Amino acid sequence: MASHDAGDLARRLAENAEAVCRRYLSAGRRHGNYWLVGDVRNTPGRSLFVRLHDTANGRAGKWTDAQSGEHGDLLDVIRESLGLGDFRDVADEARAFLSLPRPDPVPSSRDRPVQERGPANSSEAARRLWAIAARRLWAMSGPIAGTSVEAYLRRRDITLLHGTEALRFHPRCFYRPDEDSPTETWPAMIAAVTDLDGTLTGVHRTWLAEEGRGKAPVDHPRRALGGLLGHAVRFGVASDVLAAGEGIETVLSLRQVLPDLPLAACLSSAHLAALIFPPLLRRLYVLRDDDPAGDQALATLHARADDAGIEVIGLSARLGDFNDDLRAFGRSALRAILHPQLAPSDVARFLETAGT
Repeated sequence: MASHDAGDLARRLAENAEAVCRRYLSAGRRHGNYWLVGDVRNTPGRSLFVRLHDTANGRAGKWTDAQSGEHGDLLDVIRESLGLGDFRDVADEARAFLSLPRPDPVPSSRDRPVQERGPANSSEAARRLWAIAARRLWAMSGPIAGTSVEAYLRRRDITLLHGTEALRFHPRCFYRPDEDSPTETWPAMIAAVTDLDGTLTGVHRTWLAEEGRGKAPVDHPRRALGGLLGHAVRFGVASDVLAAGEGIETVLSLRQVLPDLPLAACLSSAHLAALIFPPLLRRLYVLRDDDPAGDQALATLHARADDAGIEVIGLSARLGDFNDDLRAFGRSALRAILHPQLAPSDVARFLETAGT
């Protein structure tokens, strides 16, 4: 396919970006100026963002997968979603699509051929099993008061624990390093991952050493179970202002000096970039990690928030993260670190009203 032909097709597809997404990324949905889906191969999820209209931050039809780092245009979407290996086939498909006066209705899953539905259904079945396992583990866990979880958090100078119902304790949570290893049991902090309606979509496990003396001495002391993308471990109910970061301990460190500020722990940079915004949100604070993944998450959130009319403000710790700051300098110093980074109205609303 000639480069000028490819460029022309890409531009014409971008003019119909939402229709392209509805046809070739039918497992996703629109969210503001973006189409959200799991990946360019039409897997359900919210890791990949397709810009639907031109903005100051980029052109329509461009997409980025926050989890894999892949990016491209709508010709790539057609190629990958249909599994086409020859660009002539991609061009033929694009021309056929563009010749339609309007996109055909997307068939329901019941109307699709069995061979097309199979992998998606298998993936969906696995997700359902993970969700069931997550709900079961959550139900088997109990309050953190007087447990290794409380001891672990207090050792990290996280002592204001009101409003932490999203955390529970399991005394003997299974841990298996790999499929060939025997199962171990360790105490664990179980965190509820929920959507905006408060529905449990998954859990996050942090295995702990006995009596909460740090994390358990295992290769991977943190693991998630269930659906995380777009969701978070939530402390407080967000309306117009929200602060979001990656780690539970990081966001709880902010809670020690901003106890009334709603917080969301997204558990990784990719999940932070994919956070679904509450409908009334007008200002989002991002607890940024000082690394390339953290920078990319902040940039992605900036682009998405601009299109939704949401102000984004990055919050930077003096050391590695805000828990490091809290432990090294104390609450008064952490308040001083945050004060100049907050919007003046939020200083009065959240910082000046907080106890010392």
